[in-house]
Amino acid sequence: MAFCVFFLLGSAAQAQQFDLTLGVSTVTGPAGTPSLQSISGGAYPNFGLDFLFFKNLGVGFDASFRAKKNLYQGFQPFRPYFYDVDAVYAPWLGKRVQPEVKAGIGAESVHFYTATLQCTTFGGCTDFVSSNHFMGHIGGGLRLFVTKSIFIRPEAHLYIVHNNVEFTGSRVTRFGASIGYTFRNKE
Repeated sequence: MAFCVFFLLGSAAQAQQFDLTLGVSTVTGPAGTPSLQSISGGAYPNFGLDFLFFKNLGVGFDASFRAKKNLYQGFQPFRPYFYDVDAVYAPWLGKRVQPEVKAGIGAESVHFYTATLQCTTFGGCTDFVSSNHFMGHIGGGLRLFVTKSIFIRPEAHLYIVHNNVEFTGSRVTRFGASIGYTFRNKE
């Protein structure tokens, strides 16, 4: 059994790939109504990483947030944040192209900024109140390698946000592009 584990770990080590990405995107959602606001618009810087540990399968993490505060219903400054942990599938299509599909779970955290500090015993003081929601995530992109390690990735993401009562719907889509760097064993 130890002999089999040794060879399985050896083959898994050859397939390892670690990627870091930085990019910018925008989000869209259902149109606003007189009583609810749309989450659409704005620039969203994003950061991601993933680790492919079994052939083309692995895990990943993504985070994005609105770069500038927006006004909720015309008076309250707010900023949404999106975080997710995913299963990642990224097969190679030649030496320079690698599609990527991911699905997972995460959270939407909307910070509503106030004029006074909110203080807690253990958390310190902040100038915002958070509204947090569980979400599902499906996304993908196409890694186009400009060198053996640097790639550009156009991407699209769909978030289904549970109980997203602050905005017009539970569906949020994010479109953008990232620049990435991959660390991988060369074959």
